[in-house]
Amino acid sequence: MGVVLSALLVATAGCAVGTDAAGSRLPDERNTIDVVRTAGPSVVSVRVSASDDDGERPSDGRRVAGGSGFVVDEAGRIITNFHVIAIAVGDASEDRVDLAPGAALSVSYLGTPEVEHPVRVVGANPDVDLALLELLYPGEAPAVAVIPLADSNRVRVGQKAIAIGNPFGLHSSVTAGIISAVERHQPGLVGIDIPYIQTDAAINPGNSGGPLLNSAGQVVGINNTILAPAGAFAGIGLAVPSNLLREAMEELRAGGLSGLAVAAAQLPGRPRLGLQIGLRVADYPRELRDELGLPAQGVVVTGVSKDGPADRAGIKGPEGAVLFDDRPYPFGMDVITAIEGQPVTRAIDVQRVVLERDAGEVVTVTIWRDGSETELEIALELVPIED
Repeated sequence: MGVVLSALLVATAGCAVGTDAAGSRLPDERNTIDVVRTAGPSVVSVRVSASDDDGERPSDGRRVAGGSGFVVDEAGRIITNFHVIAIAVGDASEDRVDLAPGAALSVSYLGTPEVEHPVRVVGANPDVDLALLELLYPGEAPAVAVIPLADSNRVRVGQKAIAIGNPFGLHSSVTAGIISAVERHQPGLVGIDIPYIQTDAAINPGNSGGPLLNSAGQVVGINNTILAPAGAFAGIGLAVPSNLLREAMEELRAGGLSGLAVAAAQLPGRPRLGLQIGLRVADYPRELRDELGLPAQGVVVTGVSKDGPADRAGIKGPEGAVLFDDRPYPFGMDVITAIEGQPVTRAIDVQRVVLERDAGEVVTVTIWRDGSETELEIALELVPIED
């Protein structure tokens, strides 16, 4: 019996080894392995260091940070989050982004993680928390493939998601999960609303700037932040949609700071409509939306500056607020549904148009009032910012 049992155990062990062979892995396992094999070499570790007090302190006073990035074009340029490199940024303008005195910025690749390649910042867009890096000595870096961008508008809840990055400095770590939600609106780095993609693929400090990939090995998002009430990953990771990167690439390649945040920094000297928009129609519960007769989409006018251009054009602010689930919601106000003929779903849609115009220019604003839309032409003016 002992001999038979021993032979059976040997045979069983042999079968177990066989089931782990490459040919018998589950299709989903093979897909993950293929995606990581293809995209992994193009994901980099980003290392940032900066001196405290503008370099006046000795070397032990340096601050060191890190994150992730990935190769985004044939020139070998790398995308990461702006917040990853922010501590190293010194002088920055619409023309250039320079490192601070004593700061250093480098990347390393999967095959040679111990070799650091110095990079510079080509351009940055704080609105969507993105920065484009360029190798100072491209000939010394390994030749890796570009990771293609997916159309993030086609991402569906429940589809596979793979994150590659450097959490806690662990080079090229891979996690997998699903897309948990899309258009998860949250304020970004500079407070501008971003329609994040939500995933349950584990994301931790150091993953920022790395790719969130679909099963085709395409980037659907740039891993950005987590919602972590307890301070650790709780299954809610947020990624900047790839289409926002696609929209920002031309200005990133052109160099310098770009985006609304740059213009907003000059807001006291910029022309305005003279109104406040603090809520989207989508923020209203559907039951309340129907009861108040709100349109399908738009942004709510929550305030109007007295004697400003919007006020003179007849735009109305709220008559009051109604409580719903212990939260106040304005009612009786106008809703902006379009500007210059383009649909409005977020405050940024209005801000982008206004911040690109000069005083005296006229913009056409479409408002929803009492169940119908009306177009108003409003000339932009310098309006004092109200506290």
